[in-house]
Amino acid sequence: MAKCYIGIGANLNNPLLTVKKAIAELGEIPQTSLVSVSQIYQSKPMGPEDQPDYVNAAALVSTHLTPHELFKYTCDIELLHGRVRNGAHWGPRTLDLDILLYDNLTITDETLTVPHYGMKEREFVIYPLLDIDPTLVLPCGTQVNSLTQAVPLNGMTAIEE
Repeated sequence: MAKCYIGIGANLNNPLLTVKKAIAELGEIPQTSLVSVSQIYQSKPMGPEDQPDYVNAAALVSTHLTPHELFKYTCDIELLHGRVRNGAHWGPRTLDLDILLYDNLTITDETLTVPHYGMKEREFVIYPLLDIDPTLVLPCGTQVNSLTQAVPLNGMTAIEE
């Protein structure tokens, strides 16, 4: 089974509840098991600042699906939560599920880019990944924990429950 890390984010329509539901729904994907989940965080939005803060997390799943099959299921979950793809980058989202890592594969095609582009610069990706695996190493050889030296928390805080 492949190990796959998935980034989770939302900032519209009760994002905390949406993130919790999405985590549960990741565990319902066929041929896939939810292994671990990070803390849930509140973070500042990327791009336009005239939008609500985000709720973010990361999940580790184990799957027999191919990366593209898994991507189809994550898109279905996004649609279930009202995700509209309008081409706008860094805008408000009802739900955003990103395949961050899929084993040590590197994939670049018209549908999927893995490792996810920009993940080395995003606190809302790095710190949740470290919650799951503090020794995680990217396919390029970069230790994720080393990225914290260049990427501060930027006001991101864990949501206490």
